[in-house]
Amino acid sequence: MDTDADWKTQLTKGCRLLAVVEEIEDGYYTAVVELCFGIIEQSLEAFAIVEGGDELRDFQTDSHDRCYDQAARFGLFTRGLTGELKDLYGDNRTDSYYGGRHPSRQQAEAMHRLARETHQHVTDQIREGGVCNCDQ
Repeated sequence: MDTDADWKTQLTKGCRLLAVVEEIEDGYYTAVVELCFGIIEQSLEAFAIVEGGDELRDFQTDSHDRCYDQAARFGLFTRGLTGELKDLYGDNRTDSYYGGRHPSRQQAEAMHRLARETHQHVTDQIREGGVCNCDQ
């Protein structure tokens, strides 16, 4: 596997998922929230691959925790923020998948902002730069 291409692929996936969220946002709140977690995780994986030396296969586990943990390990986020993001993911998974609850418009909009800002922060921290497709 070409590690150089892997991080760019993960970051580009985040860009593309942001574009999808902007197209489907109205009324599809559960889908928006799920896609936003995907955006965050793809972006964090890209950072861990390019800046931390991880490999894409390191993230192919049953747990979503690794990308958040690596964000703290490599100084992208504080451990406190990482814990909050992991809790948010866990709460959403429990409520949405198993609790039968549906996110509100406000929750979906907040997740969209969080995903967009996280993706931008990650993009700004990647030293190579110039690979984010969000502005194209």
